[in-house]
Amino acid sequence: MYTCQDIAKYFLAIVDEESEELICNLKLQKLVYYAQGFHLALYDKPLFEEGIEAWAHGPVAPALYREYKTYEASGIPRPKDIDFSKYDDETREFLNTIYKIFGQYSGWKLREFTHGESPWKDTYTKEPSGTISLEAMKEHFKTRVVDEKKH
Repeated sequence: MYTCQDIAKYFLAIVDEESEELICNLKLQKLVYYAQGFHLALYDKPLFEEGIEAWAHGPVAPALYREYKTYEASGIPRPKDIDFSKYDDETREFLNTIYKIFGQYSGWKLREFTHGESPWKDTYTKEPSGTISLEAMKEHFKTRVVDEKKH
């Protein structure tokens, strides 16, 4: 299993610094959240162990937030110490797909998306900064996965 830092580093490393803006902490949090949610829906297991909490600006992996908070709203530089060999082909393809779908949006747009989704809404309403359950994410994201068997 990966860590949330592994997933974050992958997203930070695949950004084309010449043609795209760097990823800010807000956007990174949402990309990691979407990766976890869709992984739960598709593979019925978490992508990483660390929990995701419902904060005011949407889902946040606290350990990841602390690691990158010094960048504030600025772009986070591409990691120099990433080892792509630790990611199997299936995971790389999965993360590339998540980035292709959600990486096109700003952090604020992704925040807006997550505020309309039940895992964050239900958790934040009951207990601000509470941990979003894996089950809530899995159930929500299962409704967003296209059933390939129907096509």
